This record gives sequence, structure tokens and C-alpha cells, in this order.
Amino acid sequence: MEFFENDAEEIAYYKRMLAELRKQIGLILENFRPVMNGEIYLSGEDVCRLLHISKRTLQQYRDDKILPYIQIGGKIIFKQSDILEILERNYVNKG
Repeated sequence: MEFFENDAEEIAYYKRMLAELRKQIGLILENFRPVMNGEIYLSGEDVCRLLHISKRTLQQYRDDKILPYIQIGGKIIFKQSDILEILERNYVNKG
């Protein structure tokens, strides 16, 4: 435990630690993807960001059965492994 000269110094220390903890929790929440049975699932927003496409383009890919997806209620998710497989299968080497 650190030694503090006065209560104000101790309060400032705990405020800094709390701010750092909030920052770390924010990073975890922003980047954490739960794994279910060894598989990572992505939201439509995640897929759009990864592929640099619009929501409308993602909808068209679903309609055209280019990207497989899972719909649970009103929520649509994508298996990360499916996205990677499709990218690898459609890779065109410039060489």
C-alpha cells in the first residue's frame, strides 16, 4: 500500500486508478468476442467494418447467399470461420 501525505492525495490516486480501470474495461468491451464451442460470431456491423462494405451490401450478400448467416429472433450473426473461408476461396492471386 502506498503512503499518502494527505487525504486529497489519496483521493486523487484512487481517481486515477478508477479512470484507468474504466479505460481498460472499455477496451475489453469494445474488442471482446465471446467464443461458443470454439467459434467466434460477428455482428453485421463487425462484418461491414472488416470487409469495408455498407449495411446494404451486406444485406445483398445475404440475399444472394454469398455469406452464410444465423438468424436468432431478429438478430443476425456470422461465423468468423465462414467469412474467412469465403475470402480464401475467392482469393485471386495477381501473380
